[in-house]
Amino acid sequence: MSAIERLLDGKRTRLERLSPTEALHAQEEGALLVDTRPVVNREAEGEIPGALVIDRNVLEWRLDPSSPDRVPEADSTDRHIVLFCNEGYASSLAAVQLQELGLTRATDMAGGFRAWRARGLPTTEPALHGEPGPEPAHRD
Repeated sequence: MSAIERLLDGKRTRLERLSPTEALHAQEEGALLVDTRPVVNREAEGEIPGALVIDRNVLEWRLDPSSPDRVPEADSTDRHIVLFCNEGYASSLAAVQLQELGLTRATDMAGGFRAWRARGLPTTEPALHGEPGPEPAHRD
């Protein structure tokens, strides 16, 4: 097992990860669903309706309720936040980082956007026409 896999496994013990169906139900009940994927993936694969898009590099600043750079939806440290990326790797690490900021109900969606889409849950059409390109070599 690689060092990053050990780190990820250790961090995930702190999360109550949601399946895509559970994430949909959480969103319907008021959870903030946050898409941290790069724009190239959103354009190629589509988006989840109602999800807030926040680039990973500014995520903590946008979701910290005490930050002057927060989004309006970041109104409480008790807000239920469900992050997702492409496949559910980077979102796990980011969710733990949010918990360390005091956002106690931050978590992520197992399998990410691709698992959501594979289950036939609602998505928008890709902005780019044609088939998505090859999968990236790194995990997101």
